[in-house]
Amino acid sequence: MPWFDHWVFNALYWAAQVLTAWAFVDALIRPSAGFVAAGKLTKPGWAAITGLAAVIIFLSKNPMTFLGLPAVIAAVVYLVDVRPAVRGLRRGNSW
Repeated sequence: MPWFDHWVFNALYWAAQVLTAWAFVDALIRPSAGFVAAGKLTKPGWAAITGLAAVIIFLSKNPMTFLGLPAVIAAVVYLVDVRPAVRGLRRGNSW
Protein backbone atom coordinates (compact mmCIF):
# COMPACT_ATOMS: atom_id res chain seq x y z
CA MET A 1 0.00 0.00 0.00
CA PRO A 2 2.92 2.49 0.25
CA TRP A 3 2.83 2.96 -3.52
CA PHE A 4 -0.75 4.24 -3.26
CA ASP A 5 0.27 6.77 -0.61
CA HIS A 6 3.13 7.87 -2.81
CA TRP A 7 0.83 8.51 -5.77
CA VAL A 8 -1.73 10.35 -3.66
CA PHE A 9 0.85 12.68 -2.10
CA ASN A 10 2.50 13.17 -5.47
CA ALA A 11 -0.84 14.16 -7.02
CA LEU A 12 -1.55 16.52 -4.11
CA TYR A 13 1.88 18.12 -4.50
CA TRP A 14 1.48 18.75 -8.22
CA ALA A 15 -2.07 20.03 -7.82
CA ALA A 16 -0.96 22.44 -5.10
CA GLN A 17 2.06 23.54 -7.14
CA VAL A 18 -0.06 24.26 -10.22
CA LEU A 19 -2.67 26.07 -8.12
CA THR A 20 -0.18 28.35 -6.38
CA ALA A 21 1.76 29.04 -9.59
CA TRP A 22 -1.49 29.90 -11.40
CA ALA A 23 -2.47 32.32 -8.63
CA PHE A 24 0.98 33.95 -8.72
CA VAL A 25 1.04 34.40 -12.50
CA ASP A 26 -2.52 35.70 -12.49
CA ALA A 27 -1.67 38.24 -9.78
CA LEU A 28 1.25 39.45 -11.90
CA ILE A 29 -0.72 39.96 -15.11
CA ARG A 30 -3.68 41.84 -13.62
CA PRO A 31 -3.54 45.66 -13.70
CA SER A 32 -2.61 47.18 -10.37
CA ALA A 33 -5.40 49.76 -10.53
CA GLY A 34 -7.94 46.95 -10.56
CA PHE A 35 -6.94 45.74 -7.12
CA VAL A 36 -7.47 49.17 -5.60
CA ALA A 37 -10.71 49.74 -7.51
CA ALA A 38 -12.06 46.40 -6.28
CA GLY A 39 -11.19 47.29 -2.69
CA LYS A 40 -8.68 44.47 -2.28
CA LEU A 41 -5.09 44.33 -1.09
CA THR A 42 -2.64 45.91 -3.54
CA LYS A 43 -1.11 44.05 -6.46
CA PRO A 44 2.37 43.81 -4.87
CA GLY A 45 0.77 42.43 -1.73
CA TRP A 46 -1.09 39.67 -3.55
CA ALA A 47 1.90 38.95 -5.78
CA ALA A 48 4.06 38.53 -2.69
CA ILE A 49 1.52 36.31 -0.93
CA THR A 50 0.93 34.03 -3.91
CA GLY A 51 4.63 33.97 -4.83
CA LEU A 52 5.58 32.99 -1.31
CA ALA A 53 2.88 30.31 -1.39
CA ALA A 54 4.33 28.87 -4.60
CA VAL A 55 7.84 28.84 -3.12
CA ILE A 56 6.66 27.18 0.08
CA ILE A 57 4.91 24.40 -1.83
CA PHE A 58 7.91 23.95 -4.12
CA LEU A 59 10.38 23.68 -1.24
CA SER A 60 8.27 21.59 1.11
CA LYS A 61 7.40 18.91 -1.49
CA ASN A 62 4.28 18.24 0.57
CA PRO A 63 1.23 20.51 0.73
CA MET A 64 0.04 18.81 3.91
CA THR A 65 2.54 20.55 6.20
CA PHE A 66 2.39 23.34 8.75
CA LEU A 67 3.22 25.95 6.09
CA GLY A 68 1.83 24.08 3.08
CA LEU A 69 -1.82 24.26 4.06
CA PRO A 70 -1.86 28.04 4.62
CA ALA A 71 -0.04 28.46 1.31
CA VAL A 72 -2.72 26.52 -0.54
CA ILE A 73 -5.45 28.42 1.32
CA ALA A 74 -3.88 31.77 0.33
CA ALA A 75 -3.86 30.74 -3.34
CA VAL A 76 -7.46 29.56 -3.14
CA VAL A 77 -8.54 32.84 -1.50
CA TYR A 78 -6.88 34.78 -4.28
CA LEU A 79 -8.45 32.68 -7.04
CA VAL A 80 -11.92 32.58 -5.51
CA ASP A 81 -12.26 36.08 -4.05
CA VAL A 82 -9.73 38.52 -5.49
CA ARG A 83 -9.41 37.30 -9.07
CA PRO A 84 -13.14 37.55 -9.93
CA ALA A 85 -13.35 41.03 -8.40
CA VAL A 86 -10.33 42.32 -10.30
CA ARG A 87 -11.25 40.50 -13.49
CA GLY A 88 -14.79 41.88 -13.52
CA LEU A 89 -13.64 45.48 -13.86
CA ARG A 90 -13.66 47.03 -17.32
CA ARG A 91 -10.51 48.37 -18.91
CA GLY A 92 -10.31 51.68 -20.67
CA ASN A 93 -13.13 53.21 -22.70
CA SER A 94 -16.51 51.50 -22.87
CA TRP A 95 -16.85 52.03 -26.65
